[in-house]
Amino acid sequence: MQKGLSVSDSDGSTFAPLVVLELAPNTKEEAVEWLLKRIRDKQQDGGAELLVEKLSPEDQSTEKDNPNVYMVGASMRRLLFGAEDVGLFKEFNDGTMRSFTCANRHNFKEFQGDGDSFLSMAECQYIIKHELDTLRAKGEAHVPGYPKMKLYPGKSVIRRIQSKGILVQIFPLHENEELKRLSFSWYKQFKLSFQPLDDIRHYFGEGLALYFAFLEYFTFALIPMAIIGIPYYLFDWEDYDKYTVFAGFNLVWCTVILELWKRLSASLAYRWGTLSRKKAFEEPRPGFHGILGFNPVTGREEPLYPNFKRQLRIYLVSVPFVLLCLYLSLYVMMIYFEMEGWVLMIHDEEPTFWTGVLLFIPSVIYAVVIEIMNLIYRYAAEYLTNWENHRLESTFQNHLVLKVLVFNFFNCFASLFYIAFVMQDMGLLRQSLATLLITSQILNQIMEAFLPYWLQRRRNKKAHRRVIKTLADKELPLSDQVKLEADMSTYLGTFDDYLELFLLFGYVSLFSCVYPLAAVLVVLNNVTEMYSDALKMCKVFKRPFSEPAADVGVWQLAFEAMSVIAVVTNCALIGMSPQVKSYFPESDTQLIMWVVAGEHLLLAVKFILTFVIPDIPKNIQIKLSRLEFESLEALKKRVSTASLKNTFQQDNNQQTKDKSARELLTGPRIHLNL
Repeated sequence: MQKGLSVSDSDGSTFAPLVVLELAPNTKEEAVEWLLKRIRDKQQDGGAELLVEKLSPEDQSTEKDNPNVYMVGASMRRLLFGAEDVGLFKEFNDGTMRSFTCANRHNFKEFQGDGDSFLSMAECQYIIKHELDTLRAKGEAHVPGYPKMKLYPGKSVIRRIQSKGILVQIFPLHENEELKRLSFSWYKQFKLSFQPLDDIRHYFGEGLALYFAFLEYFTFALIPMAIIGIPYYLFDWEDYDKYTVFAGFNLVWCTVILELWKRLSASLAYRWGTLSRKKAFEEPRPGFHGILGFNPVTGREEPLYPNFKRQLRIYLVSVPFVLLCLYLSLYVMMIYFEMEGWVLMIHDEEPTFWTGVLLFIPSVIYAVVIEIMNLIYRYAAEYLTNWENHRLESTFQNHLVLKVLVFNFFNCFASLFYIAFVMQDMGLLRQSLATLLITSQILNQIMEAFLPYWLQRRRNKKAHRRVIKTLADKELPLSDQVKLEADMSTYLGTFDDYLELFLLFGYVSLFSCVYPLAAVLVVLNNVTEMYSDALKMCKVFKRPFSEPAADVGVWQLAFEAMSVIAVVTNCALIGMSPQVKSYFPESDTQLIMWVVAGEHLLLAVKFILTFVIPDIPKNIQIKLSRLEFESLEALKKRVSTASLKNTFQQDNNQQTKDKSARELLTGPRIHLNL
């Protein structure tokens, strides 16, 4: 809980503020009163049973300050019941991770007294967000004060007012003392050590912690490749056939590290209580629209949209648009090759130092254009995916990831494939790979870390005194903290971070055999990425809500698909080497057959390794099986106890009936005295 900060609810209850609700300044009074009442109402009356209070009016220092800012919290009793509702896993007294229940709360390891310190602040904020999201309309036909803003029974109130602009933003508050400790151990001192993953998970949740765990794991996994690559670069082994060994190492490396990551991911997810956690039933996205109907699963009234209309939008609009973008990317690539040819011609006519520098200019320009095209396409892909009107957020994300990955892969790697397998110019391939890799890393660091930090500092110039206090690590009043955090940028999730790692993984696994220093550059980039990402999470962005996660999701499939492409690419590069070609001086067909056979064999070995190396370590499998066994035994015991109780009840009822019948038959007789 947030120590030292508290507000009072309208009924006099004091609570720690956890979440901020900001409504539009011109929101009608009846709508505000209705929303606050629904948040405060008891659960049995259809409310969220949370505590909410307005930011003090005296704290509104200027007329521009939004008067509709509210603090939301909850009693510890309400949070514990909420933890049971969301299926939170916590450590049991025997060391296993089990789903929390209020009835069994004293058997959990860290539960003491009333449980005030049992839940982390991130968990409390996640519970409040869940309760607000599941706050549903009852008999209201529309939002009070907005007749055109229709409601229907079962509709999520928060999602409705958010999609219509009444709810401007909702965000969790930072816990300043804990953030200081995390910042100090995470990025404020440069040291060669592991990241504090448990502390990151405790503060930001499992989803973000798994990203940083994967970033750290990927960095350490690159070290063997970097160690092998440095001698190749230092000793200037220019002969291409010398890199066949390095390509062979790539084949094994890209398969093994992904399989070992799945085991590490499972271990972390078990330790954090998300491995066995059941996914919550997904509600429709806020932007989903359609004709009102009944959901056959929930029986609630909600928008329904025909699937065939969505498929028509995908195949008649989205797919042609993606193909058009790929064509434009191909066109830009051909312009780049023309620039390369022109610069090379100038250098051949008059080789000087400056013409030598000029040789790198087309690659640098092309790398910048690639980043710009990726950025523009990202916004277009998001707009298209939203227009397709997917019902669930997970489906929306899967379609968005697919669109973005296809274009980014083609845009970033098409030129390298063309140089390697059409032009077969290994010198140009090495130069292009190095230029693309270095330029993209510099641009990413500027766009992801330095630019957001600079914009945040500039945005806070008007609140200069508050910023100085923050940088000096002094405590801020609650009102100033809320205003400061409300102006921060919103963290949009790990999508772009995973995408960057995916492209770096592609550069290393596909073509690093011709530029062995690629792994070294990626290691250096990842180290700076850890610190810059940590800085922006703690200082630049609003605190994101905790998102339970057991793995990296669809990105695991993306990396595995890249590793399959890497097997094919490295086999082809090995087959093109002069050393291998010398074994087949007369027949190219025979060489191709051997390369294809070797590639198929390696793919078979890759898929065999996928099955041989278990995704979940044996000790965790045993714990999960034991927990499942105990759950089944407990269920059987409850069922048998209930059945036995019913049997006894039936026997008692029958005995009572028999006794009543006997009393009727042998009841007192009336004697007449004559």
